[in-house]
Amino acid sequence: MDTPNLHNLQTAGCLRRLTAAVYDWLLVIALMMLLSVPFVALLDDAIRPGNNLYRLGLLLVALVFFSGFWAHGGQTLGMKAWRLQLTTIDGSPVSYGQAILRFLCACVSALPAGLGFWSMLWDADQRSWHDRWSNTTIVLLPKKGDPAE
Repeated sequence: MDTPNLHNLQTAGCLRRLTAAVYDWLLVIALMMLLSVPFVALLDDAIRPGNNLYRLGLLLVALVFFSGFWAHGGQTLGMKAWRLQLTTIDGSPVSYGQAILRFLCACVSALPAGLGFWSMLWDADQRSWHDRWSNTTIVLLPKKGDPAE
């Protein structure tokens, strides 16, 4: 399979990124539901609010999902469906450390009403806060059969 020259690809727009994120979060929520089963079984009751072990488990599910996919091929399943790929600024693959950093920075980007995500709307390079902080970018891959520009 030919790999496109990532330097010549355009940065992915907000709507496409948002749509891919919806796909991914549906998968993450399903995985979180699977994690909930043993908690409910062990507690023999509903999970009480404020259960920090459960909260940590949910966070770890999301962290492993996103950082694992980003560091192994640069694409989550939603990104693959929408022809998006995460790369470093110079076009090289993202390391596990960089993927974990990006995930943690994305959590910070989400805190002020998602301002870090929405910032890509006025950013000249269409990059969010966590893209900038982790030195990554999301590019739009060409359709199969189309030459990379």
